[in-house]
Amino acid sequence: MEYYSGLLLDGDIIRINFLIVMILANLAIGIFLIGMYINLKKWGMGSTGYGLEPSGSIFTFPRMLAYQMSEHAHVHNQSVLETFFLDILFQRRILRRSPLRWFMHFTIFFGWMALFVLSLAMFAVEMIELAGIHLIEPAVFREMLAVPNDIFSYILLTGIIIAIYRRLFVAKVREATIAYDSILLIGLTVITISGFIADGIRTGRFWGFDMPFEYAPPAALFHVVISLLFCIAYIPFSKYIHMIAIPLALLANKGGE
Repeated sequence: MEYYSGLLLDGDIIRINFLIVMILANLAIGIFLIGMYINLKKWGMGSTGYGLEPSGSIFTFPRMLAYQMSEHAHVHNQSVLETFFLDILFQRRILRRSPLRWFMHFTIFFGWMALFVLSLAMFAVEMIELAGIHLIEPAVFREMLAVPNDIFSYILLTGIIIAIYRRLFVAKVREATIAYDSILLIGLTVITISGFIADGIRTGRFWGFDMPFEYAPPAALFHVVISLLFCIAYIPFSKYIHMIAIPLALLANKGGE
């Protein structure tokens, strides 16, 4: 019996589940690309030069972004590397406003992105193994990622707990919260908790709540499916697009407020 992306390959039913995940993965990526195509066309309408007709081409925005990054900004003139590391990765603009809000954003962003990279690496190893190329045993690689997965999962969970606390008990944040914000937070919470539970059932740790081992594949299937749909396909059509739009805006403005 072997695990691939958390799904136990032991029998036709589980193999069908694995096929479903592969289909959904390609579907989610396809929806994401369509959404980004729509966004690039929309952004291109507002990124042409003064006196020029708006363009619906998806290449207009990237061209204008590259041009803006190569020119000296009117006010801010820091390097692209400084903007990338300090304003995008470190998020110092948020830190200046509120250390707690910065810590919340940083833990969610850092935890999410790290887990995404680790999952992508695990998926690549599994696909290489299925293709008949034996570089490293997926089971061995999974064990190598066990500790980093735990660390970044708890980092992400910490940020989520702070976000929930702020929206429930901080009056200013609670009053500014709309249904859209709640949907995003609830979705991220469900994905994170379901990941803990699926892994807990598989490994027998306390997050599995002593559920039978047979529940591991359906728990993993639920986690994988909702992650694909919510964390990939939904991004271009939701508020999560700010993860892409804000860094691009910062690069274009060279870190300006």
